Amino acid sequence: MKNYRLALYLGLSLASPSVFAQKKDTVTTDKEKSAKTDVSSKKTKKIDELIKKGTYKKGLFNTIQVKTDIYFEIPDSLIGRQFLVVNKLSQVPMQVNEAGLNKGMNYENKVISFHRDYVAKKIWVKTVIPQVSSPKNDVITKSVKDNFSESVIEVFDIEAQNTDSTSVAIKVNKVFDGNQKSFNDVLANVGLGGSVKSNLSYIESVKTFPQNLVVKSQLTTTVNEGGVDLPVTLGVTSNIVLLSKVPMDSRTDDSRVGFFSEKHWAFNDRQQRMDEKRFITRWRLEPKDEDKEKYLRGELVEPKKPIVYYIDPATPIQWRKKIIAGVYDWQAAFEKAGFKNAVIAKMPDENDTDFDIDDVRYSVITYAASPKSNAMGPSVVDPRSGEIIESDIIWWHNVMTSLQEWMRIQTGPIDPKARGNVFSDEHMGEAIRFVSSHEVGHTFGLKHNMGSSFAFPVESLRSKEFTDEMGGTAPSIMDYARYNYVAQPEDGVTAITPKIGLYDKYAIEWGYRWYSDAVSEKKALRSLIEKHQDDPTYFYGEQQSYLETIDPRSQSEDLGDDAMKASEYGMKNLKIVIDNLLKWTYEDGKKYTDAGKLYLGAIGQWDLYSGHVMANVGGVYLDHTVFGSNKKAYEAVPAETQKRAVDYLVKNAINLPEWLFFNPITEKTYPVKNSPMGPFEQTPYNLARGMQYGNLYSLFMDDRLLRMIENELKHQISGSKEEIYTVENLFEQVRGSIFNKKGSLTILEKMTQKNYVDALIVSVNKLFEKTAVKAIKIDKTLNIPTICNFQEEAQNLRNINYSSMKRVSEVTTYKRAELQKVLNLLNKSKNKGDDASRAHYADLIIRIKEALNK
Repeated sequence: MKNYRLALYLGLSLASPSVFAQKKDTVTTDKEKSAKTDVSSKKTKKIDELIKKGTYKKGLFNTIQVKTDIYFEIPDSLIGRQFLVVNKLSQVPMQVNEAGLNKGMNYENKVISFHRDYVAKKIWVKTVIPQVSSPKNDVITKSVKDNFSESVIEVFDIEAQNTDSTSVAIKVNKVFDGNQKSFNDVLANVGLGGSVKSNLSYIESVKTFPQNLVVKSQLTTTVNEGGVDLPVTLGVTSNIVLLSKVPMDSRTDDSRVGFFSEKHWAFNDRQQRMDEKRFITRWRLEPKDEDKEKYLRGELVEPKKPIVYYIDPATPIQWRKKIIAGVYDWQAAFEKAGFKNAVIAKMPDENDTDFDIDDVRYSVITYAASPKSNAMGPSVVDPRSGEIIESDIIWWHNVMTSLQEWMRIQTGPIDPKARGNVFSDEHMGEAIRFVSSHEVGHTFGLKHNMGSSFAFPVESLRSKEFTDEMGGTAPSIMDYARYNYVAQPEDGVTAITPKIGLYDKYAIEWGYRWYSDAVSEKKALRSLIEKHQDDPTYFYGEQQSYLETIDPRSQSEDLGDDAMKASEYGMKNLKIVIDNLLKWTYEDGKKYTDAGKLYLGAIGQWDLYSGHVMANVGGVYLDHTVFGSNKKAYEAVPAETQKRAVDYLVKNAINLPEWLFFNPITEKTYPVKNSPMGPFEQTPYNLARGMQYGNLYSLFMDDRLLRMIENELKHQISGSKEEIYTVENLFEQVRGSIFNKKGSLTILEKMTQKNYVDALIVSVNKLFEKTAVKAIKIDKTLNIPTICNFQEEAQNLRNINYSSMKRVSEVTTYKRAELQKVLNLLNKSKNKGDDASRAHYADLIIRIKEALNK
């Protein structure tokens, strides 16, 4: 499946006149003039003749439809100009809907230009990735043009021309009806593959406007399910958008503020190396010419062109106002940037017959009827400058199931409104408002700020005064700081929903404040960052790979500056949820399936807490440092914090909470997981066993231990006397809690010892690539609700290599030594306890000896 991040191409420098890697079309040679005369002399078909036979519409390209044939009339004035092709899904059948593809998704963009060939009587279409620039008069510019040239993707015969030969008509059916993939390769880009069946596909409609053109098509293919070919028809919309002659002034990104950005390579004659930059993605927000002096004096002014969002008419009426409110919540942030009434949200005008949510003239919050529980906020970007041209927020109807589960589990103990099977429209509406604000933030160019919640001390989240003043769970709504699971029932906290905060206002000011010249801009932006760089409220923590978290400050779904303390409070509230789960989900005569799903969600919340804490073990605080900064780029989590983290894990994750897995709920339902085959019931013993194994395996993962060894090495070399937490400390702390009992063991105690030993054996074997363990996978997926996971934000994730050449690292030595220590303990206990315990000891001894080749 293609990533739906929509800014697919990269930006251009505007510091000086630039040339893009393309051929010029402005000079007509003598040969071309002669050919042009020849064309006229051969009495090529006139456009007027086509118009008489069909329907003629004026716009960017005038269009002519003759029966099923579609012609574009391309004027010479647009030859050589750059256009952005934007392809979107506009209709999907059930098979594709279930796969997570829905109306409104943009799956392919490309920059194209049209070139007229007078001799061959053709129009050539070329594409370019405009990420390279150079000053027009520099000598190197010739090399730039030759080394970053355009590619031909399509050719059309000239079918007709106007009277004075200043425009020509081309028949374009083949690029929109599926015969050619040059303009629209939908099947490859949505992951279906195969080819379009042209006899079952057709152009549905064509609309043309002054700055863009919209073509809708129905394209059919087949997919094979269980040996049976099933027809799949996709409704697709292709926009052809005229890009401005002069791109928007670009703003270079700074890694200390979280904006999406586009790469750019700049060349010039005076360089000693190529200048690689990144331009942030943002709307072109400027004061009106007559207001610029007022703006520079600090007065709030309205922008020349506000950012407007339309609400999909398919949106249920009761949610419209809340979604609109989520957009308007950003007004205060744009006021920090000097603009009033900068963002507008509204329903489309019923009298606007041209309104089309797939038309790039309209930024739309699209409502998708789908079982998928998600929302996302991508944008269409001018690749030359980073200018956001249009945004499409996709709002899946079923996202409310995730919102309800979060609220019931995280806030049910402190908020009676969040306990029932069905929430009031007002309560659900406030959750919808929060998600609306978050997704709209992405469409302004803002990335997730996973480090924001670390700014608030955990105890402050229990303070009604503090939470009322701050208005949320973190300084940024772009964090995944969901609801306040820290506050206890007796605290009286009511401000429990994420809100737009100080960081959001700061980031919008940094990205959108207008400056009259580049020099003052650069100085002011640097000053703004330096002013706040030591205040944790303005900290930006980038999203990390879900496979491995290095910096424990920047995590998804966490709260506060102390994961252990926050998770302890969370566990207290989670026990209240478990004690009341059957009561809160009661519905006379109904099966317990939904109760089982909520039960699994509660177990997932427990697992989130474990993950938040575990990230501190072997964790490293990562900061984006610059010359002149007094911060360290890499700083290991303090030893005491790591020890406290392991204490929490021993108490709450390795020694499983029996009240969570073995309780009266299991007399009515097991935890229930959704699957393609329907609800999947998971027995408590097997689920607990697998979850515990996953936690132990993650705790002893090679990368974590290598980071701890790296920190130990740094201290050895520097001679530092600072206390550090070592791999040996970790094993000793965990082993002491698991193998501290001799004699007869309970089933859970035996389970824990087996999991401990097996996690070590498997990880050692994997280092030496034993085929017997190659297929082992640790599956901890619980269908935990998530939203906004389209981004994954793989873009610009920080890559730090802690784990090369693991086989010759100290990791294997430590793990084998640990197995030997466990073996020694088992040998002392092997003849103690009941028969089942002695058999258990004997089994583990055999396993360890085989692993150590004894």
